[in-house]
Amino acid sequence: MGTAPRATKKAFVSSIPLWFRTDQPRQTGVDYWKGPHSKIISATPGFEEYRQIHLAEHNPGLWPATPGVQTAIPADRRIDGVAEVTFRSVLSPLLGRKQTKLAYQDEINVFRRTFLYAGPPSSARWYDVAGPGQQVGARALVYLRRRDGVRTGAFRKFLTNELVPALAETGVLRELRTQVFLPWNEKLWDTPNVAHDNPVDQQFHASLILGFADPAARAAFFGSAELARLSDMLAPHASAAHAYEVTDALTFVKDGKVLQQYER
Repeated sequence: MGTAPRATKKAFVSSIPLWFRTDQPRQTGVDYWKGPHSKIISATPGFEEYRQIHLAEHNPGLWPATPGVQTAIPADRRIDGVAEVTFRSVLSPLLGRKQTKLAYQDEINVFRRTFLYAGPPSSARWYDVAGPGQQVGARALVYLRRRDGVRTGAFRKFLTNELVPALAETGVLRELRTQVFLPWNEKLWDTPNVAHDNPVDQQFHASLILGFADPAARAAFFGSAELARLSDMLAPHASAAHAYEVTDALTFVKDGKVLQQYER
């Protein structure tokens, strides 16, 4: 196994999987999330970064079929998008409580279900995998479910010391971000008027964001022999790998500053 790439940032991140309301057109939800809702979130003090990860409407699962690992994404739990918030410090969530309350109240205008995955401070990692001047033209979001009997510490060690170096060694990634979640706690995210159901057998324990040069490079990666071998390595540690096609990753707050126009 090779050496892990350099972690350019060890961040304090929360990610919020979202499902759009089904009583209105999906595009209405997309537009509202990018528009009015994003303005409420972006105005929250204490953010280092705020990104919206928009997922394709049809997402059966990009991860290759692997014995003992659920790679097909169940239609009734298929996520529509993820709000990815990076905080400036441990105290930042306290600074934004007033604005966050407004965001809670606005959720019902666009979402039917939301919940929160959070990690300890500095547990999320952004890796330096892109060459000079290389841009991200396509992304995938992967959720991993820890296999029963695998401890959190061992799972985190596998992710950092084995999975990340193996992904980097493929030589095709232009973005690599990882997050290992704290144990699920429904009391941390009890926003009004939307669902928060997250049964134990549906919960996830880590996520990866993988960036590629373009959609063709992404498709080639998920169809490659290298990933098939990597997936066999993953199987003893994870019981599910749900890989989503990302249609947009929109940045609204960057380096602590609210952008006038979001960046892709």
